[in-house]
Amino acid sequence: MFLRLFALLLIPVYLVAAKVSSQDQLVALAAANNGVIRLDSQTFDLLTSPKRTWSASIHFTAMDKRRRCAPCKEFDPSWNAVAKAWSTLPPAERNDHFFGTLDFDEASTVFQQLQLQSAPVVYVYPATEGPRASGKTTPSKYDFSHGFEAAPLASELSRHTPVPIPYKAPIDWARWGTVATISLSLALTLRFIAPILKSRWTWAILTVVTSTVMTSGYMFTRIRGMPYSANGQWIAPGFQTQYGQEVQVVSMIYGLLGLSFVMLITVAPKQKSPQRQRTQIYLWTIVSLVVFAILVSLFRVKNRGYPFRFLL
Repeated sequence: MFLRLFALLLIPVYLVAAKVSSQDQLVALAAANNGVIRLDSQTFDLLTSPKRTWSASIHFTAMDKRRRCAPCKEFDPSWNAVAKAWSTLPPAERNDHFFGTLDFDEASTVFQQLQLQSAPVVYVYPATEGPRASGKTTPSKYDFSHGFEAAPLASELSRHTPVPIPYKAPIDWARWGTVATISLSLALTLRFIAPILKSRWTWAILTVVTSTVMTSGYMFTRIRGMPYSANGQWIAPGFQTQYGQEVQVVSMIYGLLGLSFVMLITVAPKQKSPQRQRTQIYLWTIVSLVVFAILVSLFRVKNRGYPFRFLL
């Protein structure tokens, strides 16, 4: 009679010991795999026990190549990085929350039980007993609208952990290497092209070319969304329309006219040889007249009914 009474008194002790044993088992499983418990049906039931003093974040995935789950492979490194960051905390805080990963091929019955039709999925199971119990028994689902990156995952899961997850994004050496390479290349390029950039002729040419293109109707065609050409023609009839190819031709004509004028007033007078000077004058005068004739001819085609012509 005394032994039976003693056994009944020891039942609560056994229950407490069982709970401690379950948590210790989870702690050991997490420590064996960088903070992530590899779950199957049995360990899943253990981790999501109805009477638990701990909380848990569980990642449902399908990593087998046969499943062809590209999002699973993309999200898995972020999940492991966040779990590893959690494993760096002191045991007093770390052992109150666990990270687990359950693969479809290792526990398909769990997927069926939870009616999961896709992966990856992250559920957060709150504590149901103890000081962290919130009275909520259903898990929370992680919203993947935040993306697959580790930083938003750690921020969102920190709302359910005893303390914030100490995740810090690793240094992106590839990015910094690219920045350093580009910076060095720009510095070397500027060093060699500095004389060109300092030359007034460089900026004069850029200014003249830009002005020529703009006055040829470039902004007109851009604003109105005009095509490059239409119906096999590159000259649009009338004053209110213009094609992209027409802008190129007109700008080249304007450029040649301007060049011939500049050559006549700047280059030809500086020729020391009278014969060379005459050649320059004849050449650029002929170029100016011919190109101007082409411009007038183009104007006649564009504006039908124009009665005048020059040379052509």
